[in-house]
Amino acid sequence: MARVKPKRHGVVTDMTAMCDVTFLLLTFFIMTTQFKKPDVEQIKPPSSVSEKLLPDANLMTINITKDGKFYFAAVENSKERSELLDKMGAKYGVQFSNEDKMAFIKTPAIGVPMNQLKGFLKLPEDQRKNVITKGVPLDSTNKQLIDWVSASLEINPQYKLAIKGDGATNYPKVKNLFEGLRDIEYYKFWLITTQETNK
Repeated sequence: MARVKPKRHGVVTDMTAMCDVTFLLLTFFIMTTQFKKPDVEQIKPPSSVSEKLLPDANLMTINITKDGKFYFAAVENSKERSELLDKMGAKYGVQFSNEDKMAFIKTPAIGVPMNQLKGFLKLPEDQRKNVITKGVPLDSTNKQLIDWVSASLEINPQYKLAIKGDGATNYPKVKNLFEGLRDIEYYKFWLITTQETNK
């Protein structure tokens, strides 16, 4: 006589708790992630094998485009950014309103001379992103970029500087920057590069 096979029952797993945990983790990571702000212009830095990471806090950045334009990005601290704008305004004889300061705080990087900055900050935020700028001046007679760095360091000497230059930038432009930093006796800074595999 043939044996009767017992009926198989499928294993039922309640996934409700797992789904809850998954969505909680997803929400946590979305809310705590700090997104990288886009560069004002396309910059392709040279490659290197260095694995040192940039500091997270108190970082100001100078971007150098392929055609040699300089952009200055101040640190994230709103109060210190407002103080920086006041300090630069006093140096160059430009008065900034509270609306100008709020616009400056929201602007990721400055790429205009001081005499055009007030007009630039008056533009609506979406138009500021599309304005073609000349860059912050830096040559033998006009060292506004170095003044931005120097004024930032007066506000907080703990600020660190990172320089992100395009690999195709002409060397004299970079040399002007290094000489300007030397003039204010600022010798330690990071150079931002793209990662190259070590062979």
